[in-house]
This record gives sequence, C-alpha cells and structure tokens, in this order.
Amino acid sequence: MTPPAPNAASRPLRIVHVVDSLEVGGLERVTVDLAQAQAALGHDVRVFSIAATEGLKKELLDAGIPVTEGHKRRSLDWHTLSLLRACVRGAAADVVHAHNFVPNYHAALATLGLGVAQVCTLHDMGARLQNRRLKSLFQLSLTRTRCVAMVGEQVRQRHVASGLVPAHKAHTVLNGIPVARFSTGSADRSAARQQLGLDDADTVIGCVGRLVPLKNHHRMVDVFPTLLQQHPRLRLVIVGDGVQAEALRQQVAAKGLQQHVILAGQRSNVSMLLGAFDVFALPSQTEGLSIALLEACATGLAVVATRVGGNTEIIVDGQTGLLIPPDDNEALASALMRMLADPALRRRLGDAAAQWVRAHASSEALAQAYGRVYEAALASR
Repeated sequence: MTPPAPNAASRPLRIVHVVDSLEVGGLERVTVDLAQAQAALGHDVRVFSIAATEGLKKELLDAGIPVTEGHKRRSLDWHTLSLLRACVRGAAADVVHAHNFVPNYHAALATLGLGVAQVCTLHDMGARLQNRRLKSLFQLSLTRTRCVAMVGEQVRQRHVASGLVPAHKAHTVLNGIPVARFSTGSADRSAARQQLGLDDADTVIGCVGRLVPLKNHHRMVDVFPTLLQQHPRLRLVIVGDGVQAEALRQQVAAKGLQQHVILAGQRSNVSMLLGAFDVFALPSQTEGLSIALLEACATGLAVVATRVGGNTEIIVDGQTGLLIPPDDNEALASALMRMLADPALRRRLGDAAAQWVRAHASSEALAQAYGRVYEAALASR
C-alpha cells in the first residue's frame, strides 16, 4: 500500500509575505501576527513591503523576521519588482503569500519563471475594485495564483459570486489574533484609563479603526449627545488616524463635545487600551473580518456592530453582541443605550464573545489554516 503523501505544511516552509506596507491597520496586524505564528512553528518567514514603511516593521524585526522594503514610487515600479524578485529568490521561497490586490499583481509579475506557489488573501469585500485598472491587473494576476483565501464566508461568497475568483481556487480562512494578549483585570483597566485621561467612574464607549469614510465614525459623534442625556459620565474614545481626522475634530467641536470625546490618534498599544472600554462600537458601512472586532471580543467587551461583511460571522445578535443595520443612527443609538443601561447584558455578551474568539480565531488556528491552503497550492504545481 502506498503511504499517504506528507502534509506539505507539516514540514518547514520558506514563506514570503507581500504587503502594501506595514503601517498600522487590520490587514497589516493579521499579517504580522500570522508571520510570527508561522515562525514559531519552524517556518522560514520573511515579509516584503512594497512601499517604504515603519509601523509594525520593528515588531517583525524584533521577532527575527526579515523585512525588505520596495520603496515603490509609481504604479508599476520596475525597481520594486526587481527587489521583490531578489527577495523571493534569496529566500528560495516555497510560497509567496500576497495580501490583497496590489501585492498580488506585483508578486505575480516578480515571480515569473521562479516556480513558487503563489497564494493570495482577500481581506475585504473589494470596494477598491471599482478602479478598473486595479481590477484588471488583479484579475490577470489570478491566472498565476494557485489559491485565494477569503477572510470569512461572506467575503468568499461575494468574490466567487461576482466571478472575480474561480470557485476551485477559493478557500475560507477566518482571521486570527494572539488571544493571550487580550485579557484584562482591574489593574489593567485603571492603567489603560490613566493612559487616556479617563476616570474610573466614567462609562466608556470605544472605537478602533482607520479614520476613513467607510468606518462611519461620524455617526458615533452624531448619536453621542442623545446618549449623554441619560449617562452624563459617558465618554467616547476613538483610536486611529486617517483622512477623516480633521473632519471628526470639527464635528466634535461643533457639538460642544470636547470634554466627552477623545480622539486618541494612532496608538501602538491597542491591546492595552481596550481594557479601558465598557462597550465597543463598530458602525462601519463595510468590513471583511475585522481584526479590531476580534480584539475587542477577545478582551471580553460588549460589542455593537453593523450587520455587514464578516461581522455576522463573529457576532451572533443577542449572544455575542448586538448587530444593527449600517447607516442607521436611530438603531445605533438604541443598541448603545441598551448596552449602557444593562451591565449584566454587557458581561454576558462580552464573556460569550471572548469564548468564541479563543475557540475559533487564535493566531495558532490561523497558521494551521494557512498551512492547509499552502498544502493545496503546493500540490497544484
């Protein structure tokens, strides 16, 4: 009897991750955590950033994971492509793992003739693919991509149904986080609140994410005066930075909420700051499988999130959080008011959410899942 073929991911692999940059964001966070989990399993892991970057780069370097920067200056930068090709050849890579659209077509071009197995992860619902040139280049690159992982079933269904990704290449892989990093006690809570200038007696709603239109942070400011009428010690903390930062500052000032709303900017210690919150809000118009949401759940926070994208794969309404329609201020205010009025509900939902993340969305589970995707890609040579 012929013995079964070995599991390709059970042996050490040489893996190169390709990202746009390592500036702080959900995609970048999950890539860094995945790279570290893979290195811990004995794989040789490197990361190539198409753009010059800082952000999370130091974390990788401190973990002994090499980072190469492509210093991209134009749409298709041949110098960047040559650096990526040299990185892949220097690593003698088995797998090149590109994260989203631009990295995938760069990887496809840079690795022509090298015989590596190319894998792509789609981290969102593809709003950027309204750009026709980007969509065309990405679709072309898919002809050289052996497996495409989508971060959740909603993302997979969207891209397969649209015809973007062939069904035989499609895989569903839930994002994962290092869950041990996200636990909090009373001492951690006080320290986190001191960092943000909050009092222990305050009730705090927190948001974490890039300050961009699709994240809908302005809706939190819209509904805050209504919440404040019932909860005068209420504070809103928004962690993140982006193009909407100045507009949010102006909105807060126009409503006279400067003493109640903290725009905390980009922070490197989000795992610690989450402990300062009582409720986590994610009012986005669209999501893939939100790392910020997973982190909030792992911390044991009660969550109010919109019923979009992968949010419904993390939050079961009434069991691990509350789900509301997007772009609905009345529903947002009502759900938040319900959470604020019921500490027992917050504890129940937060505990259930933390248990779900620990069972289904750890970095270790993520690394194992990608091991299976890599095995399929290597077997398709």
